Amino acid sequence: MQQEGRFDEAELLFMEQLQAFPNDVAALYSMGAIEHRRGSLRLAVGYMRRALVVRPDFEMAANAVRSLEAALEQQKPSDSSLLEITRPEQREALSLQSEGRIDEARALFERILLDNPDDFIAVYSIAIMIALAGQTTDALQWLERAEGIRPDFSPLHYTKGTLLQRLGLLDGALAAFDRAIELKQDNLDALNNRASLLQMMDRDYDAVQSLLKALAYKPDDPKLLSNVGIGLTTLKRHALAVPYFDRLMHVNPDYDYAAGYRFFAKLHACDWSRYEEHRSEVIKGVDEGRRVVNPMAFCAMSDDPALQLRCARMFSQHRYAVPREPLWRGTSYKHRKLRLGYLSPDFREHPVGHLMVGVIEQHDKTRFETFAFSLGANDGSRLRQRFKLGFDHFLDCRDKTSGEIAQLIRSIEIDVLVDLAGFTAGSRAEIFAMRPAPIHVNFLGYPCTMGAQWMDFILADRVVIPEGEENHYQEKVVRLPYCYLPIDDSLHASEHTPPRQSFGLPEHGLVFCSFNHDYKINPPIWSSWMSLLHKHPGSVLWLMKLNDDAMQNLKIKAQAFDVDPDRVVFATRVPRVEDHLARYRLADVFLDTTPYNAHSTATDVLRSGLPIVTMPGRTFASRVAYSVMHHVGALDGGIARTIDEYQTMASATAQRRHDARDAPNPAIEGKLVQGFPDAKAITQAIEDVFWRLEPQA
Repeated sequence: MQQEGRFDEAELLFMEQLQAFPNDVAALYSMGAIEHRRGSLRLAVGYMRRALVVRPDFEMAANAVRSLEAALEQQKPSDSSLLEITRPEQREALSLQSEGRIDEARALFERILLDNPDDFIAVYSIAIMIALAGQTTDALQWLERAEGIRPDFSPLHYTKGTLLQRLGLLDGALAAFDRAIELKQDNLDALNNRASLLQMMDRDYDAVQSLLKALAYKPDDPKLLSNVGIGLTTLKRHALAVPYFDRLMHVNPDYDYAAGYRFFAKLHACDWSRYEEHRSEVIKGVDEGRRVVNPMAFCAMSDDPALQLRCARMFSQHRYAVPREPLWRGTSYKHRKLRLGYLSPDFREHPVGHLMVGVIEQHDKTRFETFAFSLGANDGSRLRQRFKLGFDHFLDCRDKTSGEIAQLIRSIEIDVLVDLAGFTAGSRAEIFAMRPAPIHVNFLGYPCTMGAQWMDFILADRVVIPEGEENHYQEKVVRLPYCYLPIDDSLHASEHTPPRQSFGLPEHGLVFCSFNHDYKINPPIWSSWMSLLHKHPGSVLWLMKLNDDAMQNLKIKAQAFDVDPDRVVFATRVPRVEDHLARYRLADVFLDTTPYNAHSTATDVLRSGLPIVTMPGRTFASRVAYSVMHHVGALDGGIARTIDEYQTMASATAQRRHDARDAPNPAIEGKLVQGFPDAKAITQAIEDVFWRLEPQA
């Protein structure tokens, strides 16, 4: 939870803990750490001082106070940020406050106000102390009073913004941060928190601009460098992000996840400069137990399941604090129907959405009551409408805090809560850390272990997690009798097959297709593809349209292999999924990637009648295409063990299909499509699993 720029969920947990136990040293220290990483140094000092009052020998808090006070000394605030201390009692009260003697400080400030109700230092200081105690609404009232006395005090508006953001009043918080920056343009606290807020409001471009402005004042600040890089990757400007991660690595080579951020951004841009060097650095860091990469990105870098488990454990333990008291504490619900909750940002036009919608529609309403906890935007799509109609209850939770969602799940008494996102974009794994349901299941959206004690089960099949590999998963492995990827069997490819020329493809040459994401392509795979183009003159490589930097880099890399860049063709999006499925018929073979396979794409490819050549590895993410092929009996392409075998199979499969193109065999497509179990059968298998699950000790 304690990610750069997103602390609201962790903060909510710790604030709830402090309301119940005001002297909880761990919660006080954690709140101080959150405010420190936000850049709120004064608030951070306040929490650390309170921790030291409770436990004077707390060395970590003492070190933090020294470090924070040194940082505050180095800051050179403008006149609008200065507190004008004119009376001895003000100085005495401020000293008590800084020492963590909050009750004594507040009593003295209140005596000051009896004589001078407009004493700004007293009013503002009481507001800060109340805020630190978690009494947000009361603190805002005191801040309003302080603003009436001195409206030009920049830190006041910054503090007001943080409290409004804590309450979810985002527009008011943004106005407060803007006012703080207007009064003091180099208010880094306000600039950084403003960026965090803008990200929450889906204004990613404006967030990056705010961070860049802050970076101009402090160009070597590691947190700012990291946040700028992350913000640019969110905007899919991966190549622009790389220099910021480079600078971050220069300033602080051990900064959390920096090496992984840089490597993953370069993968997205298909920038493979120093590929093996940087990849080895990341893998070595994980092996040594250092926080160098997030586990989602690591899936594209390593084929070692033991290292993936280690990476996930480090990440989950670092990012997702477990509260002292879980929301669910062993209560037995005994509902007539099993209450089944799905948590996802992807109930929309998204691969996970397309895979799951048939399952949701086929759930047995006599045995299950289904709940959607939607975290993502409403895209107004037909798929979104199907989800809203398919669930018994569709709850749009996008604007709720994670703490509120967790409390909602607990109040509804969900029996089984399914995470369809894991550590992917838009997920909120911190909800599961709060333990809102008796049973938590990791399924579908994230092809790896989450490495977390609060995730009980992972739903898989016998191919993606072979027998004997269970020790590489924190969760208990539960296998379906089918491929773990469900499909929506109501969706079919269009009967109309467009001409090749409409997509810039040759009328007669071989078409090698790979509609996988940019970050899944790597130098060994690319080299094999270029060899295929050399072997088959007139052939082309057909890729999904990528970001501009990736496309340009791949064109350059084709030329480096003495391949005409025009033989690398990029497919643009088509309006309908049915038309997208139909155009796979134009290709001769689908070339899979490794160590991160095609997943939902593999199901699309096979039911469109196109064979796949894949090279499975040792990890979940590297065995998905193999699983799909195995379970539907679609082995017309091939399962390669080596890169040489991969090339041989790809060449032979493409040539065989090309030779048969003038005399097409509709039985091929029919066999592949018929090999998939229907959505009802898959749903029944999933339901049977859910009925058998029991809470884990």
